[in-house]
Amino acid sequence: MRASFTQLYVHYVWATWDRLPIITPDIQKLVYAAIAQECEQLKCTVIAIGGIEDHVHLLTGFPPTISISELVKQIKGSSSHFITHEIKPGEFFKWQGSYGAFTVSHDAIDNIPNYIRNQATHHSQKSIIPTWELTPK
Repeated sequence: MRASFTQLYVHYVWATWDRLPIITPDIQKLVYAAIAQECEQLKCTVIAIGGIEDHVHLLTGFPPTISISELVKQIKGSSSHFITHEIKPGEFFKWQGSYGAFTVSHDAIDNIPNYIRNQATHHSQKSIIPTWELTPK
């Protein structure tokens, strides 16, 4: 094989500061768009973004040229900057410092996006996957 081949997928979860419900319906799509835009800049493929008022789930395919920690740092930093300077200037918005990251096999790519996109339903029906929801508070 002359060219490298990778198939890397990670499911990330991170929360707002102190789990405050600050991803309100009026900004949710803009927050997700900012996350997706930064992923594109980092040469990552967004497969799914979802969440509720106090946290975000993101599933990406990504190149081997960036680490998970650098990817999350860049996404959180750029989206927080966008929110505090463009969407809601002068209002408090901050991500928690920690995050969760879970590797995903290619075979699971069809199931995880449904979980991510239906976060509100999973939380209201208490049908969450606990390991994926336990980001440190």
